Amino acid sequence: MARTMRGGLIQASIPQDVDMRGPIEPIKQAMIDKHLKLIEQAAADGVNVLCLQELFYGPYFCAEQDKKWYALTERIPDGPTTKLMMDVAKKYEMAIVVPIYEQELAGVYYNTAAVIGPDGKYLGKYRKQHIPHCAPGFWEKFYFKPGNMGYPVFDTPWGKVGVYICYDRHFPEGARILGLKGAEVVFNPSATVAGLSEYLWKLEQPAHAVANGYFVGAINRVGVEKPWATGEFYGQSYFCNPRGKLIAEGPRDEDRVVVADLNLDEIAEVRDVWQFYRDRRPEAYQELVQLLP
Repeated sequence: MARTMRGGLIQASIPQDVDMRGPIEPIKQAMIDKHLKLIEQAAADGVNVLCLQELFYGPYFCAEQDKKWYALTERIPDGPTTKLMMDVAKKYEMAIVVPIYEQELAGVYYNTAAVIGPDGKYLGKYRKQHIPHCAPGFWEKFYFKPGNMGYPVFDTPWGKVGVYICYDRHFPEGARILGLKGAEVVFNPSATVAGLSEYLWKLEQPAHAVANGYFVGAINRVGVEKPWATGEFYGQSYFCNPRGKLIAEGPRDEDRVVVADLNLDEIAEVRDVWQFYRDRRPEAYQELVQLLP
């Protein structure tokens, strides 16, 4: 019998009646409430492992530089959102990847994803490694320190899961490390708008899947977030297989739970044909880390 993981991705917009210039807590609660309904839908669809979008309980606030958004930070795993999702995961017997704005200590913040098992136990976290800072509207170094916990892989009853976050996807090195450490499905929760990145959206991550012989679940939020209107979050969340083929895809402009059955036995089938791991030459790659800018 094939080893199958039913994967799920949630793409969602900010509710239209939310005042982004108002207090933080109503914004956060509105997004949590919306996601709880979508998580319930994912459970009804039989999802085993679910991933939410980057910074899921708020807007993509990096469109501006304003210290008010520091109020969205939480501890992991002791913060309220992680604890809530631990209860939700246990209720639905579902593993969940939960992107959170993490506070390590006062003034030290990370763009992080907590990973929770189907028994409600906290499995660990991944901190976004690569932090962009560019115009227009991606002022992430104002909010986040670069990750410092490497590239962990998490065991679930259905398979081994790795996490990359948004801008990380432009860097092949971490994607390879996740494969070498045994990841079978790599989730990339993102917040990215139309423009240069849309051309790359269905190019880079299927390429990671092919180069490393694993499945990728790529998530992007939807809609235009006012008052910034830095661009349209174009959705199109998808799963692709180790051959780089898209096997499920969400719409451009609608909230959606994207679901796919991932046949993990396909990983061995592909790697037996494309022997990239056998033919690697790590001893010949020293220049990769020696050539500094």
